[in-house]
Amino acid sequence: MNGISIVCDTNPLIYLLDGNRYLAQFLDNKQLYVSVITELELFGKQSLSVHDNEMIESLLENCFVIGINQEIKQIYKEIKQKHTVKLPDAVIAATAIYLDMPLLTFDKNFESILNLKVMTWT
Repeated sequence: MNGISIVCDTNPLIYLLDGNRYLAQFLDNKQLYVSVITELELFGKQSLSVHDNEMIESLLENCFVIGINQEIKQIYKEIKQKHTVKLPDAVIAATAIYLDMPLLTFDKNFESILNLKVMTWT
């Protein structure tokens, strides 16, 4: 790995799992971090096949999954008090802020969150 670390929102990982080659090239040789929320969201789709579950598990084996600690909870509270974002998005943003890493996302709603470095994939 070349030392470039990013936090991935759920949507880029879904595109990656769906075979997006451009995204795969971009993420190649990067250290990927995900919130435990992203991990849960990936498995939250109904009717996942055994193959789908295996692909998700394989992807997550190559990521650092970050749980929710006290610092992330505090950042989450600050985000929710200042911004209109859903709970999962606020936790994912708080995780990226806590890790001081950019967040890769397809969701432009993250761009309004202060102290969050956003990489919006278009």
